[in-house]
Amino acid sequence: MDQIVASKTAIITPPRMNMLTITIQGTSPLLIAKFSAKAQNKIKADQEAGAAAKTRKKRDARNFEEDCAASRHISAEGWDGINASAFRNALIDACRAAGFVMTKAKLAVFCVAEGYDREDAAPLVRIIGDEPEMTIIPCRNSNGSMDLRARPRWNEWKMNVTLRHDLDILSQDDIINLMLRVGLQVGVGEGRPYGREGNGMGMGLFEIVSVRQHGERK
Repeated sequence: MDQIVASKTAIITPPRMNMLTITIQGTSPLLIAKFSAKAQNKIKADQEAGAAAKTRKKRDARNFEEDCAASRHISAEGWDGINASAFRNALIDACRAAGFVMTKAKLAVFCVAEGYDREDAAPLVRIIGDEPEMTIIPCRNSNGSMDLRARPRWNEWKMNVTLRHDLDILSQDDIINLMLRVGLQVGVGEGRPYGREGNGMGMGLFEIVSVRQHGERK
């Protein structure tokens, strides 16, 4: 007697994407650290030189002002920004504290760029504030030696962060609450409380000023 196998058809619904703009105000200074074109070119030159690069003894004098300027994300229109991925990554990190599956969050939330870096086309969110000040901070290199890094610092700053999210995975309230956690617990930029290395310096924290909903997007 032939065996009858019941088939189950999967029903995949179209995504229901929502967009909202969250205006944030910094509650601690913001530090930015772009991987500069100069550093990339040096690595490229060393790799192209091969073994000959290891024999070099000359070390150029350090220009901290130049290093600070190179650490800024400047858009094609001339304004300063932060890499838009900083907010997407921070929202995913905040899921740890909220007990939400981070791999699902990767599929659910995205940060919309306001512009693009004029050198490497990185997507940017605009920093609203005065010209940044240079700050020189100590850090430890991968080999354990100490070093100094020059970074641009905004003491007073705001941003309008536009997020696109899947309503079937994270509701609008979920996104707002995650952003609250980012502002209080995770932070953005260099020296943030929750980073890949170390415990941070308490930089890049913020509070939510307002939320504007753009409606559901198919």
